[in-house]
Parts: sequence; C-alpha cells; structure tokens
Amino acid sequence: MRAVPRLLLTLLWLAVLVAAIAWIGRHLELSGDLRRFMPSPRTPAQKLLIDELGEGPGARLLLVALGGDSPEALAQRSGRMQARLRDSGLFAVVANGDERGLDAVPERLRPYRYLLSDTVDGHGFDRHLLADALDQRVQDLGSPAAELVEPLLASDPTLEALKLVEAWQPANAPHKRGGVWFDRDGREALMLLETHAAGFDPSGQQAAMAAIRDAFAHSREAGDGDARLTVTGPGAFSEQIGGRTRREASLFGSLGGAGFALMLLLAYRRWQAPLLAALPVASAGVLGLAAVAVLFADDGVHGITLAFGFTLIGIAADYPIHLFSHLRPGVSPGESAWLMWRTLATGVASTCLAYLTFFVSGVDGLRQLAVFTVVGLATAALTTRFLLPALLAPARDDIAGRESMRRLHAAIERLPRLAAPVVLGIAAAAVAVVVFVPGTFWQNDLARLTPVPADALARDTQLREALGAPDVRYLIVIEGDDLEDVLARSERLRPLLDALRASHVLAGYDMAARYLPSAATQRARQARLPDRPALRAEMAAALTGTPFRADAFDAFIDDVQRARQAPPLRLDDLAGTPLEATLAGLLLVGDGRATALVSLSGLADPNVVAQVARANGAQLLDLKRTSESLVAEYRARVLWALALAVLLLAGGVYAMLRDLRRTICVLAPMLVATALVLAVLRGLGVELNLFHLVALMLAAGLGLDYALFFDHAGADAAEQRRTLHAVIVCAVSTLLVFALLALSQIPVLRAIGVTVALGVLFNVLLALLIARRPAVAA
Repeated sequence: MRAVPRLLLTLLWLAVLVAAIAWIGRHLELSGDLRRFMPSPRTPAQKLLIDELGEGPGARLLLVALGGDSPEALAQRSGRMQARLRDSGLFAVVANGDERGLDAVPERLRPYRYLLSDTVDGHGFDRHLLADALDQRVQDLGSPAAELVEPLLASDPTLEALKLVEAWQPANAPHKRGGVWFDRDGREALMLLETHAAGFDPSGQQAAMAAIRDAFAHSREAGDGDARLTVTGPGAFSEQIGGRTRREASLFGSLGGAGFALMLLLAYRRWQAPLLAALPVASAGVLGLAAVAVLFADDGVHGITLAFGFTLIGIAADYPIHLFSHLRPGVSPGESAWLMWRTLATGVASTCLAYLTFFVSGVDGLRQLAVFTVVGLATAALTTRFLLPALLAPARDDIAGRESMRRLHAAIERLPRLAAPVVLGIAAAAVAVVVFVPGTFWQNDLARLTPVPADALARDTQLREALGAPDVRYLIVIEGDDLEDVLARSERLRPLLDALRASHVLAGYDMAARYLPSAATQRARQARLPDRPALRAEMAAALTGTPFRADAFDAFIDDVQRARQAPPLRLDDLAGTPLEATLAGLLLVGDGRATALVSLSGLADPNVVAQVARANGAQLLDLKRTSESLVAEYRARVLWALALAVLLLAGGVYAMLRDLRRTICVLAPMLVATALVLAVLRGLGVELNLFHLVALMLAAGLGLDYALFFDHAGADAAEQRRTLHAVIVCAVSTLLVFALLALSQIPVLRAIGVTVALGVLFNVLLALLIARRPAVAA
C-alpha cells in the first residue's frame, strides 16, 4: 500500500478511536465501591463488616481541627464554618459543641421531645420541677444566653429541645471555649462531621473535603490570623491516597510512555514505530472499556478495574513489537503477520482462557477485570494481525542481519541449556524457600495496603480521642426479630455501658436508643405527662413569685398535650431529618430481622466489653478480625481461579502445539519463573496479597509469550535473532514501566511493580535457557 492510503487508513483508525472514546465518555459510569472487589459475605459478621466499611458512621466520619490562631478567633471561625457546612447539604452531622443545632429536632417533631428526653423518668411535670426550671430561665434571660433562650421560652420552659441536642453530642465530647469544642490544651478548635456520602463513595468524599476547604477559606475575616486546617478520617485519607496515586500513576505513566517510545525508536530506527505500535494498544484499552461499560451498565465500572485493566493491557504492547521485529525485505507486512499469527494466537487464546477463570471467583470486580482483559487482548491481537500490517511500509532491512544481533545471538548460543533435572531442582529449591522461610506468608490486614503516613494516622488517633469519636475496629451487635426488640435490648444494655465508662473500660459509646427510645419507653413517659387541667394547676403554682404572666406558657401546655396523645415516634417518622442519617448507621433492618449497632470509643479492655455484651445477648464484633477472615476467603477463591487458569493455559498451549515435549518446554519457564518470584518475595520478608497474585498472572502471561515465540523460531538462526530482538524490546520496555512502579510509595503499585519486574527478568532468562532450541543455520 502506498504512503497516502496508509496515512488515510491511519487517520481513519484514529477517528474511530476518538469516536469510541467520546461514546464511552457519555455512557461510562464509574464506581468507587471497594466492596465490588470483595467476595459475597457468608457470615453475619462479614455482612456487617461490608455494610460498615461503606455505610457505617465510622466510615463517614471526618475530624476537623483549626489551629494557629487565638482561641477567640478560632471559635468564631468554627462557628462560621459550621453554618456554611450545614448549608452545603453534604453532611448529616456538623457538630462543634454549639448547642444551637435545633435543626436536629424539626418543628413537626418538637412535641416528641418529652418522649425522647429522660426528664420525666421517675416523676412528671410537677410544680417543683417547673419552679426550678422557671427560676433558671429568669437567670438565663439576664445572661449572654438570653438570645438563645428567649425564642424557646414560651413553648419549652424546661429547654427540653436543648437538652436533647446536648445529649446527642458525642458521648465523650471535649470541653468548650467560646461555646465550641477545643482540645485539652485549648489550642485547637474541633469539629466532628458525618457525611451523607458512604465511605466507599470517593466522589462524595471528595465533594465533602472540597466543601470543608471552601468553608475554611470563607471563614476568614479581617483581622484573623493565619489559621491552619487539619482534616482526618477515612474520607480524608481516601482523598489523599487517591490524589497521591493519581500523581504517581501520572508521573510513572508519562516516564514509562516516554521510555517506551524511545525504546521503539532505538530498536526500529523509524519515527513511525511508537505511533503505530500505540494503535493496537489504544484499541485494546478502548474496546475493553466499552465492553465493560456495556455489560456492567447497571453497576458501573470500578476504578480498580480500569487501573488493573490498563496494566494488564501492557501484555498487548508486545504484539506490535513482535510484528515489527519479524519484518524483513521481500516479505510483505501482511505475510509477516500471517507467519507469526499461529504463535501469537496461541498466547492470546491461552491468556484469555486464563483470565476467564475470574468469572468463577464470585467477585464482581474480578469479572469486570476479566471482560476488560479478554476483550482488550483479543482486540490488540486482531488489530495487529489484520489492520496494522496495512499501515506499515515494506521493510528496508532485516533485523536478523544486524551485526549487533549476530554477536548477541552468538553469545547466547554459548549459554548452557538447562536439562530437566536442573529445572526441577531450581523449582524445588524455590518451592522450599516459599514454604520454609519463617514469617507471615499472607497479608490479611487491609489497613496495611493504604499508604497513609504514620504521622497522619497518629494525628487521626489524637483527634479521635479528643472528640470521643467511635473506634473504627469494635462494634457491639444486637440482633433481634424487629426494631422494637433491638431498641429495648439496647436500653437494657445502656446502664451497663455507663458503668464501664465510669470505670474507664471505655471512653464512650453511641447507640440508636440514645436518639430513638423504644415504643415501650415512650409510652411510659407519656403516662407520666399530666393532662391539661393538672398541668395548668402545676404551672400556676410554679409561676408564683416569678415575673412571668399566667398565660405565658400556653404553648408549652399545648405541646405536652400533643405529646400525651401522639403515637410513639417510629424510625420512618425521622425520614428527611438529620437523625435519619445518624440512625441509618446504627440500625439495620431487613430480611425479617433487625440489628442495632453500638459504636465504641476509647476501648481499653475488649475482653470485659465482650463479656458484658455476651451476658446480655449481644456480641462484640472485631471488624479487623472479621476483615481478615473475609480476605482469607477472597484469597482462597482467587487461588482456585489461578489454579484453574494454569490448567487452561496448559490445555490451550497443548491444543495449539499438539506436542507434549514442546508444551512442557513452553510452560516450564513460566512456572519456574513464578516459583522464583515467590521465593524472592518470601526471602525478602514480603507478605503476599491479592495484588501480588494478579501481578504474578500478568508476569506469567508475558512469560508465556516469550517462550511461545522462542518455540516458534525453531532452530532457524535468523528467525531466532528476530525473536530475540522482539523479546528484548518487549522485556526492556515492560521492565522500564514496572521498575518505575516498584519505586512507588503506594503499596498496591509497589507490589505490582516489584512482582512483574522480577517475573519479566526470570521469564526471559528461563525462556532462553529452556524454550529456545539450538540454532542449526546461519
């Protein structure tokens, strides 16, 4: 094909890619819910873990500290931030100790304050209680609190609404200065926020963090000093990790891409090589992504699928490299592609079969990854075979004839080929290292996969203690037949937890019964409320000697009567109120069962708390231990999928080669290299996780290609030199990318980078020593 038609075809290919990208941009729904990369929970504890990781209050908490200015200025800034954050609509709770947050008790629910508060427990509204309250209100009206008290006085002389708001503050709230929370030293103003967005909603958490920074920026007024803002919590860490990961991925991607392009320029001495090689790879990524977007349209495409998928598509970069290295004068690019097609197709089909095993893993995220990879690799292979040759000009020289390749090939020919006993010995030694090296083999702690700096974690712990925020590890679980059952049992547990708090076994706790008493408790409080004539008589007696008019508290009497006649407040009645989000994290209702959760803070002795919980029909749930059991089950599923993948790889290679000895020679480098990588990682004391396993499979796919092409070259020296050139270019370009990842401070990226880099090195060396045949022709 002449130059102009080749250029037009290239432009057409690019136009199709641009159109596909535009279509994907309109239809792609991204998901950040990490639970898609976890197996379906089997035990009640695991189900609670999955729910709490995303929806629980601990996952939605953000802890805020303002410092670097005078306490007075910080208190004012805290108040201005609180008002702005409440107006943002992004937060279910915005607490800074300011008890003016009466929006937690909407107007339509105000009469219920007498059923939610414990004021009338043990006695009713008699003249003595009312007289004491009125005397206090007289003092309040002469104090700076008058502005807050006066609007409430007529309908709420006992300030029941304020008592509720104060009672709903964190159980171990810090002390106040200027009406807002401060740390023990009085140097930092503190705030406790709970987002509407779930912990596994990265976009929602990012929006919350942006709102906090915006509120801080707008809280400054003339004369303020240079205050500093600190935000910790799962959402803050998620945003930091996400930003850091994006920066590192962008840096390494740019460096890797530039290195890849430079490598192709040096290897093929044609400026078009990097551009043309990118077309099949880009097609693989675009069509793989489109397939996932279509097949998983209802669930959305997970961000990890994209990250893993594009890493795995790195295998596809080898396909155009093999074609470029096998071009030679006198043979058209199309014919060169046809000559290598059977070998290329064998590797692609075998690798795709292996990745299809992720469909039996029971994990939705891995199914997405399988679709992305299979469609992507198939696309890259087919475009390399049928489209790319049409864009290539006839070769002007044969790589096999280069003097540098002749010398390198001659040096490699002098290397000994490993006999079967030697290969088995190497494999046995590697397996022995893997099995017998002391130390923890698997990494089950999910927290260790997050690159949150130690000082940031320490700061989070400090603020969590100062604010009395709940522990993210322990929960008390109360399961029952219905909502009323678990609320009543929570109320019976409450005095026992108060006793533990008094003895410093725990610093605080939070439960749904603090906000929504059981219907039985509400009815008992109703029974203690006097009727209208009795309450008027008690109020008249209490008014004696006060400056208030006799009819000043008619609104209060009306509210009490409404409370006497109202049905008990139910969970559904709180829909649309700030309490709805709070209770959603503490009450789980469904499948004919109800579960109440009690969050804990400052847990000093888990064993004592566990004993108290068990004695009252509840249990202390250790989320860390439960997460480790879930990770272990997840890993078991992935390992079974990988074992099936090895069998499918072997079957696919044998089906193409139809020769047992050749099949063994092709598979042996990949299998032994995998054992050696594991041995090195174990010898270095690395605890293995899911990302190591996926990276091992990626390295195995690359190694399979290397061995297949050495087998394809046979004993022909010229063909061996072409294959050697292709494998070296593939290996060096892959090493460049993954060696950069190995330098990352992100544990996930580092695990993938180290594993694949080691895998490439071992696979290339073993493919040369096992799969390559002795050359018989010059």
